[in-house]
Amino acid sequence: MTAPDPDLVTRLRRALDRDAAIALLARAVGTPSVTGHERAFAALLARELEAIGAEAVRLDDFAPGRPNVTAVLKGEGGGPTLMLLGHTDTVHVRGWAERWAGTEREDPFGAAIVDGAMWGRGTGDLKAGICTAVASAALLRAAGIPQAPDIAFAFIGDEESGEPGSGVSAGMKALTAAIEAGAAVRPDFAIYVEPTELDIYAAQMGFVICDITVTGRSAYFGVPEQGIDALKASHAILSALFAHSAALEARAPHPLVGSPFLLVTTLEGGGYIAVPGECRISLIMKLLPGDDLGEAVAAMEAAVRAAPVDPRIEIAFAYPAGRDHEFGGTPTETPPDLPAVAALVAAVKAVRPDRGAIKGAPYWSEAPFLSTRLGVPTVYCAPGDIRNCHTTEEHVEIEDYLDGIVAFAAFLAGFGRVGGR
Repeated sequence: MTAPDPDLVTRLRRALDRDAAIALLARAVGTPSVTGHERAFAALLARELEAIGAEAVRLDDFAPGRPNVTAVLKGEGGGPTLMLLGHTDTVHVRGWAERWAGTEREDPFGAAIVDGAMWGRGTGDLKAGICTAVASAALLRAAGIPQAPDIAFAFIGDEESGEPGSGVSAGMKALTAAIEAGAAVRPDFAIYVEPTELDIYAAQMGFVICDITVTGRSAYFGVPEQGIDALKASHAILSALFAHSAALEARAPHPLVGSPFLLVTTLEGGGYIAVPGECRISLIMKLLPGDDLGEAVAAMEAAVRAAPVDPRIEIAFAYPAGRDHEFGGTPTETPPDLPAVAALVAAVKAVRPDRGAIKGAPYWSEAPFLSTRLGVPTVYCAPGDIRNCHTTEEHVEIEDYLDGIVAFAAFLAGFGRVGGR
């Protein structure tokens, strides 16, 4: 794929209003949107989209008081449609103020700029990505450069987990249903603006989260023969799970996503001077593109049931984190040699030669709703470093953010001319 004309990148850099772009991100970070409370940020985004000339700007509730934001910015027409999407919600801010007490970073929504980076909840995950998407479209107009594709914007809530009664991709499920029903634009290619440090994540892991309840019968310690030891059974089950993980890890790794595994995350149980009557084991499995969640779950359950435990022990499985699948989230992969992917790589490298590498996402997000369910090739790309997200260290480098705006604008200038697939 031919790189963008260097003159185009120079023209875009000169046209970029750095102060306005930084102020946009500060407004975004300064509008709290912890999962379940996305409305104010969604309303801000609707106003920003109207300001850049987008049409059909809509706020549609996917749950009471919790809207998705959608809009279309028309291009020259006649070519493929691009979707730029991301989630409006962030994780909680518990512990942030305490971590930064007495410093300029104390307010998690203060958007403080320290040592060339903006700090605050949501800076990287993923308000810098959303602002990059909006500002890049505005930049093309400021530079007087025609926008080739129609751009469908979709900013959705409920991606993050951890807040009661939320975090199950309710916003993405509503958007997907609207696309299937013809009530929202079906794109030809999509960029989900999760943080990637401006690399392109063309594949992602899948996951299964499982809670296993091991039930025996408690009894006073002096008469242990009257009990059924759930903790002893859990020991055998843990051994079986560790062996199952070793078998998964022995598989050939995926070139972008790596090896699958099973990680036991919690063991709870015990009795007060008594035979333990119940234990709970929690685990997460990492799956690779091409893996079937149903088959993965069946194999894991079979391994557990084969563990040598007292036949009177009862074992129950629960799967509390269904996303695009009842058992969890499916893995996905978009071919890196698609013209649209190659064009995005070229656009990023034209602005930042040290970025734009094809990689696999070290996380799960909502691309499979588009790529697997709807057949829309989807990648992740945006400024921000996932390693500091969800922490009290969350920040995004200002220059990475500004470079992302220029790179996205360069991509938008040429996307419709190379084809969506």
